[in-house]
Amino acid sequence: MKSVLLPDYNKNVLRAMLGLKISDLELPVLKEDEVLVKTEAAVCNPSDIAFIQGVYNIIKPLPAIPGFEAAGVIVDEGKRVQGLKGKKVSAFVQSNDSGTWSEYFVAKTSDIIILDDKMPDDQAACFTVNPFTAYGMFQKAKHIKTPAIMQNASGSQVASFLRKMAEEAGMEVIDIVRKEETASFLRDEGSKYVLADSDENFDKKLRQLCKKLKPHIAYDAVGGSLSGKMYNSLRPNSEMIVYGGLSNKPMNDLNVMGAIFHNKIISGFNLIDWKASLKEGNFEQISIHLQSKFIEGVYKTKIANTVDIDSILKGLKSYLGNMSAGKLLIKP
Repeated sequence: MKSVLLPDYNKNVLRAMLGLKISDLELPVLKEDEVLVKTEAAVCNPSDIAFIQGVYNIIKPLPAIPGFEAAGVIVDEGKRVQGLKGKKVSAFVQSNDSGTWSEYFVAKTSDIIILDDKMPDDQAACFTVNPFTAYGMFQKAKHIKTPAIMQNASGSQVASFLRKMAEEAGMEVIDIVRKEETASFLRDEGSKYVLADSDENFDKKLRQLCKKLKPHIAYDAVGGSLSGKMYNSLRPNSEMIVYGGLSNKPMNDLNVMGAIFHNKIISGFNLIDWKASLKEGNFEQISIHLQSKFIEGVYKTKIANTVDIDSILKGLKSYLGNMSAGKLLIKP
């Protein structure tokens, strides 16, 4: 099988990318609880970039095949697996022995989601992480019936799903982005309340919007000083949910009096922990619900570019140049 190989980690992302090799490898031998998936499409996420830099929370023995998320068809199965051959699946794979930037990859049965045949292949490749992350985090907003939510990194796919879910629930959304051009794009798409944190009046505008719309939930994917600005702008009895650290900086400038006197809290969201907390059968029900949204075209992941394995370097450079434009798909 043709695969992308990472020979060395490098915190310099360009050097990490330049070090990637295209190799022909033997098909892996399956363990009893594993399946072999022929890749239809794999995706590049920010976690994959962090992985090749060696700064993600998963470090694999090298050389390693990058890629955590993909979709494909099961072509072989281990001795303890029955009836899955031929099934269309989406997968999230974190084992040391496999990665999705390859013509084939190995997954445990717990790593895969069985898909409806009507699920579009490109959307299936991006299905296991972002839609479920948004769904899991949004349950808190629904539970407390907040009139509005606030979020940063609003050009991202998770933010796009959160925005759609808020719209379906009748909630307003305060969107925060880095660049004015991204803010203009979101406004053109119909977002009403969009702020660029590069605006010299950002702090004042954010406070005014929070006073007007009264969000009691904020979603932080960035960290740094923006965490403090969002937290400090929230109303009393609010929660900021942290699910990313795109700035690579610690949260700072948090007003401790908000926690002491206004019952404002900060929590973290981890998709794996959330899945583990669900009752038996709940995840499958949620999967069916989300798949129906994609099949109907209500939810959609933006795809900016599609490349083959041999063009991985060109694709990664394009993706890093404008991550807000959408996902990079890798097709064998």
